[in-house]
Amino acid sequence: MSIKNCNNIMDFRRVARRRLPAPVFHYIDGGADDEWSLGRNTEAFDDYELLPSQLSDVSAMQLKSKLLGQAVDWPVMIAPTGASKLFHRDGESAVVRAADKFNMIYSLSTVSTETIEAVADVGQCPKVFQIYVLKDRGLTREFVARCRDAHYAALCLTVDTPVAGNRERDIVYGVTPKPRLRWNNAMSYLRHPGWLYRVLIGKDLELVNVTGSNAADKIETGVAEYINNQFDRSLTWKDVEWLAGEWDGPLVVKGVQTVADCRNAANSGATAVMLSNHGGRQLESTPAPVDCIAKVADALHDRLEIICDGGVRRGTHIVKALALGANACSIGRGYLYPLAAGGQAGVERGLMLLKGELERTMALLGCDSIEKLGQGYIQHRV
Repeated sequence: MSIKNCNNIMDFRRVARRRLPAPVFHYIDGGADDEWSLGRNTEAFDDYELLPSQLSDVSAMQLKSKLLGQAVDWPVMIAPTGASKLFHRDGESAVVRAADKFNMIYSLSTVSTETIEAVADVGQCPKVFQIYVLKDRGLTREFVARCRDAHYAALCLTVDTPVAGNRERDIVYGVTPKPRLRWNNAMSYLRHPGWLYRVLIGKDLELVNVTGSNAADKIETGVAEYINNQFDRSLTWKDVEWLAGEWDGPLVVKGVQTVADCRNAANSGATAVMLSNHGGRQLESTPAPVDCIAKVADALHDRLEIICDGGVRRGTHIVKALALGANACSIGRGYLYPLAAGGQAGVERGLMLLKGELERTMALLGCDSIEKLGQGYIQHRV
């Protein structure tokens, strides 16, 4: 199956499964513990029904929106995910180039395989940097300064990782940000010699934002282990206030799900929240992000932009999230599967299909503008 025959995001998943070594595919695909939250993130969208308004003029559709102070062509952004060269040789740049063609926001992970500066130079689309408040505050300050110098539009602070989630598929297959070759997965790697060459000879998986920082001299073991040891369990909302002061620009807090935490985010200087359970990869048994939108929107829509992050696979999912009160959605696996399946061309086709589904759904719903979507168009299924 080629990417030309992919008609939806899950078709790309099937292609990605064939093109990646099994351990790497499961690294994209897996979640924490029993993976209940992982599955629920998408399944929860089925609990909502759309209410069409018939005989409405939908001859001119308006998908343009504004997010994090940036004008975008549609209310979907690229979520931050680590080590994109793990999935395709062209890595983060391939995704940025695709995002640029769709004039959407691209988010770069701290643990990316391309630098803050290199990504900033690719295309004209707005860039966001996903950041942690690390034990080494000097390293965090350095990232902030580099993002400012590279004209990033916003920072996205991840707050749901005081420790790593229990990702059992990663344990079984030996995949960490730096994959380990084991006898039980050796044949799968050997069936993908190009991938092996890139990783073992080309060293494509170097986490360059860290190795190229002033902290490089402090790394005594592996980079991934160094980063894991930098996660600070003592963080509080005071640390968010500190980061907001250091950055003094649009700030997203990613990994919150309750009204109380979203209110704390607003009070601490955040301008947006990303309702997220880390793709079902951290705390198991958390609610699907789509189920968190309405309460947060009712309480804080006038103080925060709300981004639904998790489980988005269809244009109908985007419409449902926006109708419930979100300002935008972000996609992670929704672009990683296409990236693994076909690089930049795969991502472009995946985005084209998703945007087409969004426009078609709105037309059938009888709503000609993103701004008009609201709770009158949706109901919870009884």
